[in-house]
Amino acid sequence: QVQLVESGGGLVQAGGSLRLSCAASGRTFSSYAMGWFRQAPGKGREFVAALVWNGGNTAYADSVKGRVTISRDNAKNTVYLQMNDLKPEDTAVYYCAASRGTSSIYTGYYYWGQGTQVTVSS
Repeated sequence: QVQLVESGGGLVQAGGSLRLSCAASGRTFSSYAMGWFRQAPGKGREFVAALVWNGGNTAYADSVKGRVTISRDNAKNTVYLQMNDLKPEDTAVYYCAASRGTSSIYTGYYYWGQGTQVTVSS
């Protein structure tokens, strides 16, 4: 089992920045990748960014590329999502996820956090 706890969401004006954190505990060594997803009201959950625990390969959605950076602190078992130049369309609940039983950075996410709300005002 892997437990994930997100933090760092909030209300920010357009153009502002936020850093989300995801603290992982449990059998984190069993996960190939950690990812961030988001779900806006009335929309499906979409991929935002992900990284591979060992090796550090990263991937980003086109909609956030250049504005968002995913990183990790292995000692703290924590993954971060630094978001800059935020736009109103970034408003969503952001979820942290850990993969299981896959070697893909985009799929196989099995463990999920409770989510943290990000609201960007115009």
